Amino acid sequence: MFNKLKQYNDLRKQASTLKNAMADESVEVENSAVKIIMDGNQDIKSLDIKEDFMRPEKKKELEKKIMDGIGDAIKKVQRKMAMKMQKMGGLDNFMK
Repeated sequence: MFNKLKQYNDLRKQASTLKNAMADESVEVENSAVKIIMDGNQDIKSLDIKEDFMRPEKKKELEKKIMDGIGDAIKKVQRKMAMKMQKMGGLDNFMK
């Protein structure tokens, strides 16, 4: 039982280290309507809407482009996180 608690604490420390490392990362996604900058913890730091999409008749298209952009940014962050986890030795070390 104490071994499981130690594994849990080690896993929490690794997760905290990963979170801190990811805070320094950022990704940028741009499509025809928006430019999004997201940090490694999936917080949106910047959302720029291109002027052509500021018109009311473009509202639905803009909403879709924003959602698509956020989805793409999240995928990029997740790929970066997976690479960092691999460099840290992955979770395998703590699941034994």
